[in-house]
Amino acid sequence: MTKLTLPKLKVFKQEGRKLAMLTVYDYPSACLLDDAGIDLLLVGDSLGNVVQGKATTLSVTLDEIIYHAEMVVRAVKRAFVVVDIPFPFCQLGSTEAIRAAARILKETSADAVKFEGGENRASAIAALVDAGIPVLGHCGLRPQEIRQTGGYFVQREKEREQLFQDITAVEKAGAFAMVLECIETELAREATSLLQVPTIGIGAGPFCDGQVLVFHDLLGYKPEQTKTPKHVKQYADLQTIISNAVKNYADDVRNAVFPDAENSF
Repeated sequence: MTKLTLPKLKVFKQEGRKLAMLTVYDYPSACLLDDAGIDLLLVGDSLGNVVQGKATTLSVTLDEIIYHAEMVVRAVKRAFVVVDIPFPFCQLGSTEAIRAAARILKETSADAVKFEGGENRASAIAALVDAGIPVLGHCGLRPQEIRQTGGYFVQREKEREQLFQDITAVEKAGAFAMVLECIETELAREATSLLQVPTIGIGAGPFCDGQVLVFHDLLGYKPEQTKTPKHVKQYADLQTIISNAVKNYADDVRNAVFPDAENSF
């Protein structure tokens, strides 16, 4: 199994090969995803939502993201591992962004970092790249700005000018690829055609160069009351499978069915 590297990823767009990417936060899950052939694994600050049960990603700390990323990297043989720079290091300027990214790479051995921000933060992305740190950009909806935007909104035609300024600035700054989040299909198609680097969509339609989903959304591995976003295709229902398994176990214990002779020494 050959390890995916940055030079190998850069030719995917030229060859018309789609990139499959998923978030992941722990060792056994990373083993499964790597064995299944996922190209890029993202240790996302979305762990604040799906692992910690919080309403936003803002409270995830640098120490927490490093803790999860180190487990993931240890599991991987092939996939290219990207780690989110958590809030507020993307917002604090080049020096703090480099400091956070350097810790991530040194302490986890990840392949790259992901940086939320557009034209207004392109100088920090350029500084990271100049420091030898590969950067996956992130434009469109930016969850780290939720307090400013007041919610999660699809980027539509009225945001066109700013969106295209953002993506071109991030590409020029040296990002090797770019996540496009919650963007109308035609805008995402135009953005993908404009950029030389691959685009990875989440809620950005089918014309991006790749797609990313949150691991727990894909598998239906979440509390029953949690709403599934429109952009998610759920491929399994682990909530029901796990709930039924646990209930069956509890019934077996209470009825003295488990353990039986087969499960005893």
